[in-house]
This record gives sequence, structure tokens and C-alpha cells, in this order.
Amino acid sequence: MSRRLLDDEDPDRLYTVTGGRSRTDAIALDLVTLIVSESEPAPGMQSEHVRILRMCRRPVAVVEISAELAMPVSVVKILLADLLDTGRVSARHPVSGAAGSSLPSGDFLRKVLVGLHNL
Repeated sequence: MSRRLLDDEDPDRLYTVTGGRSRTDAIALDLVTLIVSESEPAPGMQSEHVRILRMCRRPVAVVEISAELAMPVSVVKILLADLLDTGRVSARHPVSGAAGSSLPSGDFLRKVLVGLHNL
């Protein structure tokens, strides 16, 4: 996102979108947290909430939601906190390959390193 887009954003609009809140302390979301919709949008929902629910039918990172909505990450986190509180979305951190299994042995890693040096 270009700096100009953020500079051109109307602060009054962001204030209105977040209901005047500037942060959410209850929920820790980082840029790579994956968000998944748990329900369909309901009539009368805030338009940004509707867009997030439609966008997150498959797992989407917080930073991608921010880019798609063209809003600062801090504002998106507040919107996501609203949806998390109502159970409309779920959040999870992506699992790395090493987290689900044991790490390779030092001996194995040395053999790989020797093999790479021989290339």
C-alpha cells in the first residue's frame, strides 16, 4: 500500500468505522494470523464486517485483509476483534512444518550441509 493512500484516508471515517476505538487489548493478532469466516454476513452489519466475512471464506492473513480493505492494520485489527467477540470469525497462527514434527538431528543437518558444499 502506498504512503499516499494512507495519507489521503479521512481520519473521521476511520474513527467512525472503529467506533472511536484506537486499539484492542483483549486479542493479540499479528500480521500473519489467519482469519476464517464462521458465518455468513447478517443484514444490517457494518459494510467492512461484511467484506471481511466474504473475503475470509478461506484462511486470509490479517495483512492481506488490510491491503484488500485499503485500511491501516490497526483499524482492521479492531474490526476483527469485533467479529471474534461475536464468533463470526476464528483466528489461528499458521503452523510451520517444524512445529508439527520433530526437528532433524544435527548429524542429518551436517550431511545436508556437506552435500550442498559438494554441489
